[in-house]
Amino acid sequence: MDWQEENNRLKRNFKFKNFIEAFGFMTKVAIVAEKINHHPTWTNTYNQVLIELCTHDAGNVITDKDRTLAAEINKLI
Repeated sequence: MDWQEENNRLKRNFKFKNFIEAFGFMTKVAIVAEKINHHPTWTNTYNQVLIELCTHDAGNVITDKDRTLAAEINKLI
C-alpha cells in the first residue's frame, strides 16, 4: 500500500515484524524530517506506524513538502 490522500493529508500505515523494527524506522524518519525541516504527524502501536503528512503553515493542506517527505520515507523501506 502506498500513500493515500484523505482529508487534505497524505496517509500511510507501515507494518513491521515487531516494536523494535517500527521504532527503528521512526528514528530514521525523524532524521530525514529534521534535515528537511518538515515533521510528520504519526502514531506507533507495537509493530505499526501510521504517518499523516500535511503542511500546517499552508493551511493544513498537502504541499510539495509533504510529497518530498513521503518520497524520502519510501526510500527507507
